[in-house]
Amino acid sequence: MEELDKKTISESDSIQLLHELNHDILPKKFGIIGTTWTILLCVGFFTGIYCYTNQIRDGLAITGMRDFVFWGIYISNFVFFVAISLVGSLITAVLHLLNIPWRAPLSRLSEVIAVSAITFAGLIIIVDMGRPDRMLNLVLHGRIQSPIVWDVMVVSTYMTLSLLLLYFPLLPGIAYCRDHLKGIPKWQHKMYSILSLGWKHKPEQYNIVNKAVTILSIIIIPVALCIHTVTSWLFASTYRPGWDSTNFGAYFVSGAFLVGSGGVVAGMYILRLYNKSFEKYLTNEHFDKMGKLLVLLAMVYAYFSINEYLIPAYKMKGEEAHHLNELFTGYYAPMFWSVQFFGMFLPIFVLIFRKGRKPLPMFIMAICVIIGAWFKRYLIVIPSMSFLPVQEIPEEWKHYTPTLQEWAITLGSLAGALLIVTFFVRFFPIISVWEVAEEKGVSHDIIYEHLHEGDEK
Repeated sequence: MEELDKKTISESDSIQLLHELNHDILPKKFGIIGTTWTILLCVGFFTGIYCYTNQIRDGLAITGMRDFVFWGIYISNFVFFVAISLVGSLITAVLHLLNIPWRAPLSRLSEVIAVSAITFAGLIIIVDMGRPDRMLNLVLHGRIQSPIVWDVMVVSTYMTLSLLLLYFPLLPGIAYCRDHLKGIPKWQHKMYSILSLGWKHKPEQYNIVNKAVTILSIIIIPVALCIHTVTSWLFASTYRPGWDSTNFGAYFVSGAFLVGSGGVVAGMYILRLYNKSFEKYLTNEHFDKMGKLLVLLAMVYAYFSINEYLIPAYKMKGEEAHHLNELFTGYYAPMFWSVQFFGMFLPIFVLIFRKGRKPLPMFIMAICVIIGAWFKRYLIVIPSMSFLPVQEIPEEWKHYTPTLQEWAITLGSLAGALLIVTFFVRFFPIISVWEVAEEKGVSHDIIYEHLHEGDEK
């Protein structure tokens, strides 16, 4: 594809393209499949809410956690959400600063995934606390020596930046909905009117948004690296076997970029199924380029994974040896090797070939990456919880098995994150109209003149 600043089209072609974009990309009511999907997510989410009310009433006793195993799948889920949220900084920020034109149809999807994931990352930590009323103590009595306080600060900062990075480029899209969606309820039109902040599609407004996105992109990249590095420090600063690693920061960040990109690929495929018009914007070329990116990220993650296990495996000392034996040949071995194969090496093998980078195989590999990433976080958290040198306690206290209510709350949080993306697709353009128009050579002056001519008529 040609560079953005070298590509222009005629005024008549620009107007025709704008009409086509408005028809294809503006949000539409859900059909039977979309409604069913939303209902299923709501059932999963409210089931999780119900189980969480039981946890508030009865305490963490409803979970499989105990005094000696105090982190479970809630923390696995937290690390997973933080990981997948990094895709906003990768697709939007990095590719924006590199001036990669094909990112335009993908940027909003990646931003929505990032916002939904980081939102539930914060919420699942509150769930894990057991006493949500004590969240205020982090503000009133938090100690800067604690990595948990660092994590709260960096998660809050990243959430704020992600929201801004989503909202600023969305302003023209909200104004498109305000001006072009017909037959919508009054509350919906009022929502668009308030959220659009009086947007008029003036060229100078687009220039301001572009500058804001550039500034946010520069800021959010180091913050994104910090958020998952600090998360890794929560583990690495403890004495647990399996976590005593200086490689954890890079290991976590590389894995986060991989699963985040997998999430975008899965979203691209589902959007094409949901709306056939999206096939013109989420093309096979986009899948091909994202496939190449996934191969690169999987190779980088493979390097850090080998580095993470090779040195302790070479030494095989003490509890580290017992931990590795459990992963490589013991109780966790089937899960461990399945995660390595399906979540990392199989995608590399399939996507390295051009036929493997077609939409359907890309979607299958993306699902493998996502599922593998969740269980990888499970393997990072859970096995290390079983290696405290405690005596004279019941044997079952040393081990952890999630309860049904824990699984329900965890799945409810995943359903909640998907609900945010689903409701966004229902009410806002999931593909940025103005960025796609800009990519195809439509000037901001033509957008302004065309829309104002429509208003006068």
